[in-house]
Amino acid sequence: KSLITISLTFFQGAGTEEACLIDILASRSNAEKKEIIATYKKEHGKSLEDDVCGDTSGMFQRVLVSLLAAGRDESTKVDEAQAVQDAKDIYEAGEARWGTDEVKFLTVLSVRNRNHLLRVFQEYQKISGRDIEDSIKREMSGCLEDVFLAIVKCMKNKPAFFAERLYKSMKGLGTTDSVLIRIMVARAEVDMLDIKAEFLKMYGKTLHSFIKGDTSGDYRKILLELCGGEK
Repeated sequence: KSLITISLTFFQGAGTEEACLIDILASRSNAEKKEIIATYKKEHGKSLEDDVCGDTSGMFQRVLVSLLAAGRDESTKVDEAQAVQDAKDIYEAGEARWGTDEVKFLTVLSVRNRNHLLRVFQEYQKISGRDIEDSIKREMSGCLEDVFLAIVKCMKNKPAFFAERLYKSMKGLGTTDSVLIRIMVARAEVDMLDIKAEFLKMYGKTLHSFIKGDTSGDYRKILLELCGGEK
């Protein structure tokens, strides 16, 4: 099976695993999302957007549908005046008012290119005195907070985003196997070396040693193969 097909198996079952939707849709390129949509239709005979709408609601649903539209600008151009305006719009939609206008966050975070958003985040820090992630945590909650944070983190440093997700899937009591498997399979031939480097930098231990200490048997063997060497 392709990595896209393997990823899509996690959409099946009773209810939606929101973390799966967030991980996949916040981190994939426009072309990858279009392939996911086409493969889902072929595998299941129905629209992924329809299933997402059937399993989610409210503003969280609107964000996911916007990400599924695969309309993000993927150029490298930064419009300086627009970046300043975007930062002001986000600030005025959140920290500067009572209540939060999530639509403004959605408008900026779902369509602007990475370089432009990095500039927006810098300007937002200057205007508000806060990192954009801190403001999202203050202004939002639940799945909506999770998806906006995922978008921001993927824009800032995608390997670090996946390193954090892997760490959280293994730390503490038990292991969230679906998260661990999905990320290890999906990123094995994409950016695993970068994820491993970020994991070591962030947590002071290798991803290899974490997997080795948290899993066993053939399951551990397969995950370690996907991970690669100790370094």
